[in-house]
Amino acid sequence: MQEVAPDKVIAIMYDFDKTLCDKDMQEYSFIPLVNKTPEEFWGETGVVATQNDMDKILAYMYYMIVCAKKENIKLTRELLNKCGENVNLFRGVLSYFKRINEYASRLGFKLEHYIISSGLKEMISGTRIAKEFTEIYACDFHYDENGEADFPANVVNYTTKTQFLFRISKGVLDKSDDVALNSFTPDSERRVPYNRMIYIGDGLTDVPCMRLIKKSGGKSIAVYPKHKIDRVKQLLLDQRCDFIAETDYSEGGELDHIIKMIIDQIYVNELMLSKIDSQFSKVNKLK
Repeated sequence: MQEVAPDKVIAIMYDFDKTLCDKDMQEYSFIPLVNKTPEEFWGETGVVATQNDMDKILAYMYYMIVCAKKENIKLTRELLNKCGENVNLFRGVLSYFKRINEYASRLGFKLEHYIISSGLKEMISGTRIAKEFTEIYACDFHYDENGEADFPANVVNYTTKTQFLFRISKGVLDKSDDVALNSFTPDSERRVPYNRMIYIGDGLTDVPCMRLIKKSGGKSIAVYPKHKIDRVKQLLLDQRCDFIAETDYSEGGELDHIIKMIIDQIYVNELMLSKIDSQFSKVNKLK
């Protein structure tokens, strides 16, 4: 097997809620903790957003603070980390990362995983798979002198998700570095060109990222729970994504097969580019 240069990175970006876990992360522990049902919490959050002409992501973060105060609960980073421990991951997720990393490594690639989510970074950081990610780009809180959440520090909504694709491609992972992010970077100098990027999400909120990756030469996958293909089939028909697959990350499953197939294609493309470069070099020496 011909090897690809060892510095070649493939980046896989994931939404989190309903992509790696089976429902919104707040529903596992936080919402029961403040004595509400998911229907009550999200319904009341929607009212807050509508009445205040408010971004829905900001509204849910604000309402988490309101609900915690009402129940005399200290909304700390530690509490949210603890809530993340109860997140229920889809089948195969726990074994997936090691397996797919090893597959890419055998073809000479370094695989990096990133979260781009409108959920909470503090909760994701408490999950069993947090260590698998190079970066977790998600919403998080500012904490006061007592360690309690008092204001949103970072908000990731449906369209701002795309900025993190630019960061990952350029290798500008520090959210505070806007200068390097907005500077012109030729494709040849990008740490991860778009054609070595894969985006995995579950629906309409991921469309801007899916379309950008697909349009730029990468691959996007829309995932759906078992027997609920209707959630994503229109995304495929409208050519907003390249593939659809059930949220089963087990070895030998359709999603596993698709991701490996994409990595195989990247491998072949890199070999062809390497062959073209070597032929140009050979011809130039004959001059």
